[in-house]
Amino acid sequence: MLTEERHRIILELLAEKEVVKLQELVEATNSSESTIRRDLTQLEKEKKLRRIHGGATLPHQKREELSVLEKSTKHIEEKKRIAEYAASLVQHGDCIYLDAGTTTFEMIPHLRGKDIVVVTNGMMHLELLLENDIVTYLLGGLLKKKTKALIGRGALQSLQSYSFDKCFIGANGVHYEYGYTTPDPEEAMVKHTAMRLAQKAYVLADHSKLNESTFAKIADLHEAILITDQLDEEWQELYKAKTAVEVVTK
Repeated sequence: MLTEERHRIILELLAEKEVVKLQELVEATNSSESTIRRDLTQLEKEKKLRRIHGGATLPHQKREELSVLEKSTKHIEEKKRIAEYAASLVQHGDCIYLDAGTTTFEMIPHLRGKDIVVVTNGMMHLELLLENDIVTYLLGGLLKKKTKALIGRGALQSLQSYSFDKCFIGANGVHYEYGYTTPDPEEAMVKHTAMRLAQKAYVLADHSKLNESTFAKIADLHEAILITDQLDEEWQELYKAKTAVEVVTK
């Protein structure tokens, strides 16, 4: 089968299903896995699809953003594994920044009993932080409806009052070329500022965020340690050449 014909079949299947497994494409085109991988690489370069673990999906709009409720139902077990590992990095006496987000939210129960101080811009985090007897400071600023994050000039001014041992940041996209991204430029600025004020910065992102980029850049890949739940072998060299990557499988 000619390359153009395979590409047409791949894109038609994606248009129909939005997400297609590698094996489905192998069977639909009667081609080898290596051939389909090359096709997906080429089509991704042409921005016609996005490669994901075990297949491909249609690209998302750069400014598309899910609500907290929508995010909280996706990749729950992966987020919990990442969060538990991230919380294990927090030591007694640390002052940490906890970014708004569903994965950082899952860290909170694992922080109980540690003599730490948390600064956060996540309104959704407050009740659980207090339930777990964690000393908490909340940033000021504009409350964003979709993510329940405090952003804007007030948040940035509040941040300047602190410095952190560690910060834990969420991202909508993690890409080996474009770095860490999020749909909202104001939220990106708050995340970047927190990273700059921390001795060590961590980005928590499950595998669905990898090879994805959204509208506003937070930081380059090397500016934070990436914690994720899986990283395909074909991408390991690309990511690990630019930053430290912690893959939490259990």
